[in-house]
Amino acid sequence: MKSYLIDSMFFGAVVSLAAYEAGLFLKKKFRLAILNPLLIASLCVMAALILLNVEYTHYYESAKYISYLLTPATVCLAIPLYQQLELLKKNLKAIAGGIAAGVLASLLSVFLLAKLFSLDHAQYVTLLPKSITTAIGIGVSAELGGIETITVAVIIVTGILGNMTAEFICKLFRIEEPVAKGLAIGTASHAIGTTKAMELGETEGAMSSLAIAVAGLLTVLGASVFANLI
Repeated sequence: MKSYLIDSMFFGAVVSLAAYEAGLFLKKKFRLAILNPLLIASLCVMAALILLNVEYTHYYESAKYISYLLTPATVCLAIPLYQQLELLKKNLKAIAGGIAAGVLASLLSVFLLAKLFSLDHAQYVTLLPKSITTAIGIGVSAELGGIETITVAVIIVTGILGNMTAEFICKLFRIEEPVAKGLAIGTASHAIGTTKAMELGETEGAMSSLAIAVAGLLTVLGASVFANLI
């Protein structure tokens, strides 16, 4: 049975999609923030691999086809941004300042935590790209000497936590402006958080999409500077 699963070309893709569908079902049925589809899918995939005793490398060989869609899916986020182009022009300075502040806060928090927990350079730079999309974060981590696999895990966890808590945090701090909500979510939790922003509204989704691209570029520049601090 194990040999059959390992040799199957689409085993990983089928398990991943089935796990995500299970997550969507639970989310729609119970409507709880903790039942995030990506979180449920991750847990289901891990459980399946453990129960079937399938190594991650074998799983990834048949699941990698899904990851090919990551970049075009990210590019498609430009569509809601284009639809809100006039709003972008009207609030250009505030938007630029907000994203820059978010990126700086992300990098500074990683630096302070690294100092607090006495992380070495490799561990430190591994965490620096935590708030940008995986497609960019892997490259940043590799360039700075980080551990790419851990960077991927950290990025995913950051996105899932952002998706789960975004609405609650906005309510807690009484953030009601759609532009501010979108920028905060996209800057802090990249594409996974943007799915929550799109649920909140078109403006939130558009601003979050913009934040993904701009925050990614600023993080590439900022991380190269912060990497030299430890």
